[in-house]
Amino acid sequence: MWKKGIASAVLLLLIGLLVWNLLEPKEPAIGLENGDQAPDFELKTLDGQTASLSDYQGKKVLVNFWATWCKPCRTEMPDLDAIRSEYDQVEVLAVNLTTTEKSVDHVAAFADELKLSFPILLDQKGIQARYQVLSYPTTYILDEKGRIMSVKHQMLTKKEIEQELDL
Repeated sequence: MWKKGIASAVLLLLIGLLVWNLLEPKEPAIGLENGDQAPDFELKTLDGQTASLSDYQGKKVLVNFWATWCKPCRTEMPDLDAIRSEYDQVEVLAVNLTTTEKSVDHVAAFADELKLSFPILLDQKGIQARYQVLSYPTTYILDEKGRIMSVKHQMLTKKEIEQELDL
C-alpha cells in the first residue's frame, strides 16, 4: 500500500515539475542568433568613459562594428548619426576595431572629421571576435530588451535602418 503512495507522490511531483517548466517564463538564451539575448560587454569609450551594452536596455540599439580604414563604414557613419539624432528611442554603439588602427588619436580624428555624436567604443578586448564579426561594417540590431532582431553584414542606409527598426 505504501508503495502506491510513494509512486503517486513521485508521479505528482513529476507532473508538478512539468507544469512549472511549461508555465515559467523563459529568458532568451545568450547568443548571436535572432531572438537571442546579445552578449553583454564593457568597453572604454573614445572620451575615456566606460560603456556596457546593458546600460542601454530600454532603447533599440545598433551595435555597429567598424574601422576607419573601411570605406563602407565611413559611408554609413552619417546615416547612423542621423538615426541617433532623430530618434530618442534608438542608440548607436560604434565598436571600433582598435587593434587594427594606427592609433586611438587616429580614431578620434575620424570621429571629429565626421562630427559623430554617438559613443565610439574602443575594442581592444576582442569583442568583435566574441560577436563573430568577419566583415566590416557589421551591425547587430537589438530590441529594447537587448534581444537580437537582425544582423547585417553590410553597409546600411538611413532608410534601411528605419525599416529594420519600424521607425
